[in-house]
Amino acid sequence: MKNFSQSILTLLFLTLSGNAIAQKTGIASTIYSGVPWFDDRGQVVSAHAAGIIKDNGRYYLFGEKHSDTTNAFTGFNCYSSTDLSHWKFERIALPVQDSGRLGPNRVGERAKVMKCPKTGEYVMLMHTDDMGYKDQCIGYATASKITGPYTFRGPILFNGKPIRKWDMGTFQDTDGTGYLLLHSGEIYRLSDDYKSATEQVIKDMSPECESPAILKKGGIYFWLGSHRTSWERNDNFYLTATSLKGPWTARGLFAPEGSLTYNSQTTFVLPVETERDTIFMFMGDRWSYPRQASAATYVWQPLYIHGTSLYIPNYMDSWCLDTHWNMPPLQNLITGKSVLAGDKNAYAFTGNWQHNTSSNLANGSSDEKGAMLTVKFHGKRVVVYGPTGPTGGYAQISISNRRGKKILTATIDMYSLNQTKGIRFINPLLPEDDYTLTITVLGEHSKWSDKRRNDYGSKGNMVWIDQVLVN
Repeated sequence: MKNFSQSILTLLFLTLSGNAIAQKTGIASTIYSGVPWFDDRGQVVSAHAAGIIKDNGRYYLFGEKHSDTTNAFTGFNCYSSTDLSHWKFERIALPVQDSGRLGPNRVGERAKVMKCPKTGEYVMLMHTDDMGYKDQCIGYATASKITGPYTFRGPILFNGKPIRKWDMGTFQDTDGTGYLLLHSGEIYRLSDDYKSATEQVIKDMSPECESPAILKKGGIYFWLGSHRTSWERNDNFYLTATSLKGPWTARGLFAPEGSLTYNSQTTFVLPVETERDTIFMFMGDRWSYPRQASAATYVWQPLYIHGTSLYIPNYMDSWCLDTHWNMPPLQNLITGKSVLAGDKNAYAFTGNWQHNTSSNLANGSSDEKGAMLTVKFHGKRVVVYGPTGPTGGYAQISISNRRGKKILTATIDMYSLNQTKGIRFINPLLPEDDYTLTITVLGEHSKWSDKRRNDYGSKGNMVWIDQVLVN
C-alpha cells in the first residue's frame, strides 16, 4: 500500500470536519458516501433501494429494512431529516403482513412514496415477490400521514390485471401526474388517485435496464438505469427525451467507464432546492449481500446537467449541498492527527497483520479471522481510510466509551470488483472524551449467485487499513 501525501490528508481533514464547521458557520451538513450512516438512536440506517419525498420542510427517506441472515421482507423503514445528513428513525412504515404478497417469507423491495395531489393521501409503491423471484408484482399501500403506518392494498392493476414486473421506480411530473417506472424501460401513467395504472406510456424502451429513475430539467426527461448484473455493480447509463412517450435517445454512461458508477446502482434522483438553484442528487446503493443490513451503504452524489448531458465526473467521499459540493474553506481547517503515524502507545495490532515497512505509517492488512486493530483516542470523531478490492472481506468496527460500553457498531465491506481508496468509516460527532475504536477481521466476504446461478462477489477476506485519523 502506498503512502499518502500531505495534500490527501489535508483534504481528508477538511471533509471530516464538515459537520463541525457547519454548526459554526451555517454551511449545510456534509453528505458522506460509502460509509455506514447512524440514526438518532445510534443504529445503522437501513433504507435501501430508497426514495425520498419532501413534506412540510422535512425530507422523508423510505427504503428496505434488511436482515443479515435472509433476503425475506422485514418491512420498509421511514427516516426523516432536515439536511439529508442527520437522520431520525420515524418507524417501520409498512411491516411484514400476516399473510399475502408481503407476508412471511416473501420479498418486498424498492419502496417509493408520493403524495397524491387529488386525494392528499400518501401512496407507496413497491415490488412484491416470492423468495424465488417467480411471483413478481407491483403493489401499493396508502397512509393519511407521511410516516404511516401504511396499509397494504394489493397489486396495482392495469386493464384489470396486476403488473408483473420487478425492479421499479416512480416519477411525479411537474403537473402532479404520477408514473410507475419498470425494468426494461416501461412507463405507466397512474390514475388521479395513484391507485391504478391508466396508460402504458412506453414499452421496452431499454430492454436490459434495471433500477430505473427519472429526473426532469429544462423540459428534458432523463432516464437512469443499470444493467442486469444482480447485486454486482456496473456502469449505469441514461437516455433522454422531450416527452415521456419518446422518442428516447441513448446517451451512454453518466460516470466514468469502468468506475461501475462509483460502485453503486441507481435507485432514485432527488431534486434539492437551494438558495441558488436546484441540485439533482443521484442516489445509489452499494449492496453487500448477505450483510445487507449492517454493511450495505449509500452513494449520494451531485449530478452535473448541461442540455442533454448528465454526468458525475468524479467521486467525492463528502460534499455539501449549499456550497455545490465545494469543500469548506481552508481557513476552517481544524487540527487532526494520524493515529497510525503517531504515538505507538495509542494503537495495537493483534493477530496476523502485514505492514507497510517502507514508510512511517503503521498501516496493515489481514485476512485472519479475529485479527484486531485497537485504537485509543481522545476526541469527537475518528475516520478509517483505506482501499477496497476484489479480495476484500468484512470487518466489524465498534466504538466504546471510557467505561468500555459499546456505543456504535457497524460492519464495513472491503470488497469491490475494481480497487478503490476512500473513507470506510466515520462516526457521528460524539462529546469530546476518551474512546476506543476496535476493528475486527470477520474472516467472511460478500458472495452470492443470481437466478441463473452465476457466482458473484469477493475472492477473499482481506481487510486493509491505511489511516486512522482523529479530530
